[in-house]
Amino acid sequence: MSLIIFMFILSILILVHEWGHFITAKKCGVKVEEFSLGFGPKLFSWKNDGTEYFTKTAGQRALIILMGPVVNLVLAFLCFWCVYMVGFVDMDQSSKNVAAVVGQVLENSAASQAGLKTGDKILSIDGKSIAHWDQLQDAITTSTAPSLVLTIERSKQDMTLRISPKESDTEDIFGRHHKSRLIGVAPKPIDSAKDMVIKRYDFFTAFVKAGQELGDITVKSYVALYQMAIGERSPKEAMGIVGMFFVIKFALTIGFSFVLHIVGIISASLAIFNLLPVIPLDGGHLFLIGLEKLRGKALSMKTDMFIARAGFTLIIMLAIFVFYSDFERIGLIDKIREVIHV
Repeated sequence: MSLIIFMFILSILILVHEWGHFITAKKCGVKVEEFSLGFGPKLFSWKNDGTEYFTKTAGQRALIILMGPVVNLVLAFLCFWCVYMVGFVDMDQSSKNVAAVVGQVLENSAASQAGLKTGDKILSIDGKSIAHWDQLQDAITTSTAPSLVLTIERSKQDMTLRISPKESDTEDIFGRHHKSRLIGVAPKPIDSAKDMVIKRYDFFTAFVKAGQELGDITVKSYVALYQMAIGERSPKEAMGIVGMFFVIKFALTIGFSFVLHIVGIISASLAIFNLLPVIPLDGGHLFLIGLEKLRGKALSMKTDMFIARAGFTLIIMLAIFVFYSDFERIGLIDKIREVIHV
């Protein structure tokens, strides 16, 4: 079911993008022989309102190309606008409502061996004050010392315990296992009515918030791409279609508002990526049109073909790299290596 929903979402994003090109081309009087989604045998079709082809100006061609990414940005904005009106869980504020009180102690864990009990309130770890559960988790998972000194409150009395975290396997949203330091405790069950902070805004405030969100994502994305290009960040942070599937799958476990927010992020990312100045991306075609405008004439057929081939080669190499990074992220590469070594 997660795969079906993911394919539906991906189809909508691609359809919206291509519709932006299509409707602009039609308005500019360009004959569009076929508008389709997917490949393979035709399942259903219809014909309507044929138009005649004319040679178009550089501005009109640029507009046709630009409207694909623009419509994706509009869709992202609408998703964010809806999220801010419907309501979303403020994770930062909600986490602060979950007190560092032990709700469960696992058997044979480091916590049970140290004498930690259900109901104990963690006040500090190695002298660092603990106010809520997130701080407790961070203090333990990022620790490196063999043992930690916990100051706790039990029956209105403060006491000190020494505990030695154990390394355990934890699973991330991609299904990949990692080693983490844990002590074997869980918080009290979250009372959604009391602990979960739901934020929602009125029509106009949500409009402004959506614009700010889209702006922040756009700026951060281009900054990240620049940092990858100069080596400040690893290119492996880039996520492809496989990674997107696991993110959507995780989002489905949270709720509609979170899924809609992720759809908005993916739609914005699709527009941002497509505007990179590389053929065959939309940004590459816009770059060539801009170059044509500056020169006063189009590039020669030979030069145009060379740029197109170089661009296609770069995109294919990038696609292979992103797929490899995604497969490595979900642990598939490690499994393949294990099989080969066997």
